[in-house]
Amino acid sequence: MKMIRTRAMRILGSIGLSLTLALSLGAANGAAAAAAKSHHGGWQNILTSDSAPLLRGWLHPGLPAGWTVHDGVLSKSGEVEDLQSTRTYKDFELELEWKIGKEGNSGIFYRATHQYDEIYWTGPEYQLLDDQNAQDGKNRLTAAGSVYAMYPAPAGVVHPYGHWNEARILVRGNHVTYWMNGRRIVDYDFGSPDWKKRVAASKFSAYPGYGRAPEGLIGIQGNHPGSIAIRNMRIKVLP
Repeated sequence: MKMIRTRAMRILGSIGLSLTLALSLGAANGAAAAAAKSHHGGWQNILTSDSAPLLRGWLHPGLPAGWTVHDGVLSKSGEVEDLQSTRTYKDFELELEWKIGKEGNSGIFYRATHQYDEIYWTGPEYQLLDDQNAQDGKNRLTAAGSVYAMYPAPAGVVHPYGHWNEARILVRGNHVTYWMNGRRIVDYDFGSPDWKKRVAASKFSAYPGYGRAPEGLIGIQGNHPGSIAIRNMRIKVLP
């Protein structure tokens, strides 16, 4: 009887070990598949279903209070800390979908640095805005899709607050292109005579480091009023 019990225990132990190995292998394969999916075609997902592993606070590590990720949607509903990427980018293509709340004001920054206290003193901004109700929507130079306070965006492209919009930013060398909802809306060149003229005539003239970094951080504006939701945010580093 003792031998039978011992043999049964050995069989059960072997089954348990096999199950453990199978589960571990399955988890590893799942993680590998997720990683492969996130890098498909050179693209890397910035958001997962419940986290933002490639983002952190402008001042603090991790996702700051007030920002949440749920079902792949990054959102905030009031004034919170700005976000920045955990690494720098030089040439890249960035895509995302965004939905602004009533009177909401946010933006996407790029090639930003910590030279000054605020991210927008170095990084140009793709404006995310409720054009209909926010004050900045009265001026095409600060409306949705503009290079904030630098290059205007055309009217009639952005969807109203509460609806999803598509944004795309392409940065290669000194050239930058914006798209919104499938339409090409802005082109400009860092350091061009036109760029320098516009900087000199703007509030950014007080910050010599504005738009000067050849490589920098991606950022999301949080310290302005209103709500913003972002999903399907991904980036591709360009050679």
